[in-house]
Amino acid sequence: MRFFIDTANIEEIREAASWGILDGVTTNPTLCAKEGREFRSSIKEIADIVDGPISAEAISMERDGIVEEARKIASIAPNIVVKIPITEEGLAATKKLSSEGIKVNMTLIFSVNQALLAAKVGAAFVSPFLGRLDDIGHDSIAILYDMVVVYQNYDFDTKIIAASIRHPLHVTKAAEAGADIATVPFSILQQIVTHPLTDKGIDRFLKDWDKIKNL
Repeated sequence: MRFFIDTANIEEIREAASWGILDGVTTNPTLCAKEGREFRSSIKEIADIVDGPISAEAISMERDGIVEEARKIASIAPNIVVKIPITEEGLAATKKLSSEGIKVNMTLIFSVNQALLAAKVGAAFVSPFLGRLDDIGHDSIAILYDMVVVYQNYDFDTKIIAASIRHPLHVTKAAEAGADIATVPFSILQQIVTHPLTDKGIDRFLKDWDKIKNL
């Protein structure tokens, strides 16, 4: 499974990239605003740091506007993927954009049927939102697993990005279900690196070393 980071924070992206585990980035205007940064320049800087796919969201709601905006976003860098919400207009725009070779991450996916339609129109990625499904009492991992099965049934090229990751167990379960990618906030990436027994083992090693280093 590949790891993306879900942020517009440049320092977090640089740090995660330095670990050698970062395969891409997902972001949106809200995340850029949270960092107090202009959208286009932020995306360009992120693309200069990370070679993998950088998802940047279009905000137009009708198909012609989505297509026009997506073309501009995709022109920022060769590795840009345009995020488009799953709507009737979004599907039509994605069909057009995919025919032009512009990669789309169809976002705000909450059902297998939505994921199926996104693959049908040529989306390069789909982003099911696990945490938001859990919030309304649905079994997000079961839905994710069903998406994986359906995609395997029909040999779709569309990659599944497990999004709205709320805790480390989401990452584990997404990997077990067969998601291609998990896009994870920096704080969750830090959590999945650590374990209390690892910390305990390091502390014991260092204490033992202090006992013998001057013998």
